[in-house]
Amino acid sequence: MSEHRQATPVIDQAAIMHAARKLEQGGLVAFPTETVYGLGGDAENPDAIAAIYAAKGRPANHPVIVHVAPEADIAYWAATVPVEARRLIASFWPGPLTLILKRAAHIPDAVAGGQDSVGLRCPAHPVAQALLREFRGGKGGVAGPSANKFGHVSPTTAAHVREEFGDDASSPLAYVLDGGQSEVGIESTIVDLSRIDTHGPVLLRPGQVSAAQIAAVLGVPLSLPDASAPRASGTLDAHYAPHTPVVQVATTDLADVLQRLAAQGRKVALIHRGAATGNAMALRPMAEEANDYAHDLYAALRDMDHAGADLIVVEAPPGTAQWQGINDRLRRAAFDSQGILARLLPA
Repeated sequence: MSEHRQATPVIDQAAIMHAARKLEQGGLVAFPTETVYGLGGDAENPDAIAAIYAAKGRPANHPVIVHVAPEADIAYWAATVPVEARRLIASFWPGPLTLILKRAAHIPDAVAGGQDSVGLRCPAHPVAQALLREFRGGKGGVAGPSANKFGHVSPTTAAHVREEFGDDASSPLAYVLDGGQSEVGIESTIVDLSRIDTHGPVLLRPGQVSAAQIAAVLGVPLSLPDASAPRASGTLDAHYAPHTPVVQVATTDLADVLQRLAAQGRKVALIHRGAATGNAMALRPMAEEANDYAHDLYAALRDMDHAGADLIVVEAPPGTAQWQGINDRLRRAAFDSQGILARLLPA
């Protein structure tokens, strides 16, 4: 565990109650989870869901995840709860794992982007749990995509949320519940169990809970999504992106690429794991261990986005299993910048 991790957040019960009342009134509340901050609204209030989509600029067919309290009745939200879901809940909840299940008929389809499934997660963050227990007496659900504009870098602090949405009367948020910096730092693993009888468990988005850990519990490997897999949060090709173009460069090529960019007068912000080699106007050293790297990833992208650089260069992380979630986020962050190095540095 790296030294920068914070102590367990203090629960401010007055703030929790205030946030819960705002949610019950149909307002939007940003709240901390162990993954990233969520933009919360009452999952059973279609107007609140519509407000989330409007605030984020999110496509209406892109589903959001419902966060529930540890004591929640999952059968209230899901038409069926297969035994595989029960096993994963017992092993990984509360925690950074989202399960896609068949949606119960009375749950608004708005929260599912019009699909017949619903994404459910029980967060481990103590402030999130306190909010979920206070909201509707622990029997409600809070729809909570990441608290940022659609496609942008996810927030891992309350300050990131305020930077994204403002902190005045023009903000779409009724309240920002501060719980310190998110511990995990990247979004939850998403596993589809809504087609378990025909497709088995399917990994829709990697995260801190690995495919190997899930497979060990279920006794079968996870499949990759096919064309008919449910749409899920954070799975579009371009996502998690700062405004500054992002490129990944292998460690073996890093010094040469930085030197050639400097020779062209390009301003570079560098996110690196090893020794910083070459010229860069801003440097962000990162941890060698995957969980610590993930904890700092989005803050690093946001910081480098403010550096005034022409390009954010990321020293490519290892390709091993524990880095799968990180590599997934970096690949999506860099998607719209594909080919930029080839154009800037022709062979």
